[in-house]
Amino acid sequence: MLTPQDDLLGHQLPTTFDHVGTSDVRWTERYWYTAHPKSGELIFDAGLGYYPNRNVMDGFAGVTVGTTQYNFRASRRLRPNPLDTTIGPLRFQVIEGLRHHRVTLAPNESPLSFELDYFATLPGAEEAQSYRRRNGWLEEDLTRMNQFARWRGWLAVDGKRYEIDEDNWWGQRDHSWGVRSVHNTDPMRPPVANHRNFYWMWCMFQFEDFGISVFLKERAPGKLIYLSGSEVSKDAGVKRERHVVAVEHDITWADDPLGQSWERAELLLHFADGGTRKLDIKTITPRFYLKGGMYGGLNGWHHGDDRGALSTGHDIWDLTDPATRKTACTLSDHVCKITSEGLTGMGIAEYGVAAGYPRYEAPQRFPAI
Repeated sequence: MLTPQDDLLGHQLPTTFDHVGTSDVRWTERYWYTAHPKSGELIFDAGLGYYPNRNVMDGFAGVTVGTTQYNFRASRRLRPNPLDTTIGPLRFQVIEGLRHHRVTLAPNESPLSFELDYFATLPGAEEAQSYRRRNGWLEEDLTRMNQFARWRGWLAVDGKRYEIDEDNWWGQRDHSWGVRSVHNTDPMRPPVANHRNFYWMWCMFQFEDFGISVFLKERAPGKLIYLSGSEVSKDAGVKRERHVVAVEHDITWADDPLGQSWERAELLLHFADGGTRKLDIKTITPRFYLKGGMYGGLNGWHHGDDRGALSTGHDIWDLTDPATRKTACTLSDHVCKITSEGLTGMGIAEYGVAAGYPRYEAPQRFPAI
């Protein structure tokens, strides 16, 4: 169907802009954002999913303050407004591409609302294409970019209002599109994925003048499934980027009886230009579990599900409760403080280790995702 976007240049298929080049129902386009103050007292997460072959758009927003996580979720049918990035009270706007975005949650039945503006501080970086076949079947064919930023606006959580300013609130985002692999961790919709023999981490760390992103999946140290990473900076307004070609890691896992948790990590990044950078990472308390945003599915609600013209939901999680942590699994955005070569930065780490990986045996009794 025709939409206002069809008046713009950029079509890559002989059809309207709301169509993609495959009928695969897994084709997904996704926004993801995080924000956190330098004080480290909380983390904000939000995301949007666009599923043109399912006629669905969904999204989430949430905040973890200390060990309490607040979740909001929403879903709508795409048509007749397939490219309107509004889902009930939740709205995502690109004010200026690669520079300025706005994420808004109007007052609603949950204890969460906000109006937040994202201002990029560094150029975007494109990850290596993630392309996998398994037994001849296309498992994933995905492009992702990521970018670092500062935030401005306000955030209200359970009656408390936070004023957000660019001097104190850092963050990051990604934007991905393509055929996305499915990792079901929801026992209400079996079968649940049984991950084995791998370690993974996806990290976005930023300093005052540069940012580092790393996505690593491996069967054993040095035995790669996938690696993409870069260090991005600006010199007199010109983008500088060097690419990661190898990662050495030494993780100290927390004595967490409820799940997998980093306490500290040491990473040594090797770059294509022959240089290296050591990162010393310490996690701090705020951690947003992405299960609250339907990643892996939550109580029968999965990304891309058709839940009617509009559906919303919300809940509050006590992350010290064993039953809640079992539901939340492992996939999360964990706030970190990082030091490197005398500089201090912040960011988030996502991570997990599956049974059978030859290091880090103790946390393997919990799910890797």
